Amino acid sequence: MTRFIFVTGGVVSSLGKGLASAALGALLQSRGYAIRLRKLDPYLNVDPGTMSPLQHGEVFVTDDGAETDLDLGHYERFTGIPARRSDNVTTGRIYSTVIERERRGDYLGATVQVIPHVTDAIKEFVRADVNGEDFIICEIGGTVGDIESLPFLEAIRQLGNEMGRERVMFVHVTLLPYVSAAGELKTKPTQHSVKELLSVGIQPDMLLCRSEMTISEDERRKIALFCNVRQEAVIPALNVDTIYAVPIEYHRQGLDTQVLRHFGLTSDVEPDLTRWETIANHIRQPEGEVKIAVVGKYTSVFDAYKSLAEALAHGGIANNVKVNLHWMDAEIFEREDAVHFLEGIHGILVPGGFGERGSEGKIAAVRFARERNVPYFGICFGMQMAVIEAARSLAHLPKASSTEFGPSDEPVVGLLTEWMRGNEVERRSAEGNLGGTMRLGAYDCAVAADSKLEEIYGQRMISERHRHRYEVNINYKQRLEQVGLRFSGMSPDGELPEVVEIPSHPWFVGVQFHPELKSKPFEPHPLFTSFVKAALEQSRLV
Repeated sequence: MTRFIFVTGGVVSSLGKGLASAALGALLQSRGYAIRLRKLDPYLNVDPGTMSPLQHGEVFVTDDGAETDLDLGHYERFTGIPARRSDNVTTGRIYSTVIERERRGDYLGATVQVIPHVTDAIKEFVRADVNGEDFIICEIGGTVGDIESLPFLEAIRQLGNEMGRERVMFVHVTLLPYVSAAGELKTKPTQHSVKELLSVGIQPDMLLCRSEMTISEDERRKIALFCNVRQEAVIPALNVDTIYAVPIEYHRQGLDTQVLRHFGLTSDVEPDLTRWETIANHIRQPEGEVKIAVVGKYTSVFDAYKSLAEALAHGGIANNVKVNLHWMDAEIFEREDAVHFLEGIHGILVPGGFGERGSEGKIAAVRFARERNVPYFGICFGMQMAVIEAARSLAHLPKASSTEFGPSDEPVVGLLTEWMRGNEVERRSAEGNLGGTMRLGAYDCAVAADSKLEEIYGQRMISERHRHRYEVNINYKQRLEQVGLRFSGMSPDGELPEVVEIPSHPWFVGVQFHPELKSKPFEPHPLFTSFVKAALEQSRLV
């Protein structure tokens, strides 16, 4: 019997519902239960694929090619369970489905309404693609009280009635602000947030109370009394020094125990949290540190590179060092010499991105890394900029560029209009929609023998996740290899360059895919492990 846990948030946004859901999943998983995590997003976009990273943060991509919310990255990193397209849905996708059905006549002439048609579609999503899991943890995006989330709240209220409390649990994440002038925590915002939930017919079974200060037993008792929740189910959610200590702290506060109690499940087996304790200890007690410069165009918003930052931290865990990230706006290097900012840096990473803004600054960073023998890691757009830099500086093609920036005499990087997925051809048009038309999801990559790439992965065929429209032009491969750039990873049909490296450089690798999406704290991605190791060796030279 699959049980459903719905996680809502109140008072303010950014309270950490995604982390709370992921940590709960990890705790239940450590007790031997099969779990799956899902996210309901209330915005009207069909998916986040066309949304600015400055507004939405990163777009997380699944193996099956879905562009999803960044919280699915937390789910994967904490549980190791690959997310699927069926694990994230938006209001836009729900409404698109309902309208398509109406146009086909599926509703037999009925007036299409939010209730029951939209809520039924939401409930279908929640219960779809369930394969015998013990728990489905479903996070509701937004904040209770937002008009956009009302259909989702109504849908989960209905599910609570239909399946019964023995199969449904409502967890509400809320805030207890500390008022320094009064010298106390305030419970009133939490009370009002629960009242807002009650107004749509949902009585929370548990409260996760975010706070910067210790929550006393008297305050827990007060919250329980006013919010009609058992005191044991008022769980303090205090700040921790690393997100990977969250499962440990939540277990200490009784989160998983109270969830099992709600469902009438008893367990004499304590969850094995050794892996989380080991990870937390590595983060708290590193044996050294390295400085990595991330040269991008969205560096003012940390969430724009969430998976990247975590993957670099995982590389640090694997090498038992602290990775200090220096976020640098690529446009700076278009105005000033890169050496002023990159001197003393142990590794340079240029991440993915779209558009011409900042591209010349990224190329300058690539040139600095290549000429100074500083470890360089180019991801997606970062690989393309590395190839353009090599074409200009080494292959004597000063007009080398990408057609993403406009017509080019030397289109070293060009628009991808046709590619293979398995045995099938996928196509896109230059005039087509932007949303969902990239090369998305997992694709195989053939690894060249005796390459740096083979040394890193230890195998000749790998699979990684993609998200891009433009590819390195295969017609320039021979000319670039003649000047020292090796194409060490190719699509299985040999048509699409996947990885380039410079064998004569200490560590210079560019990849067309996004390896950060598959890295986990307990299973650091080999590319990030190797890159941080190279940066550590560089730190001993400077």
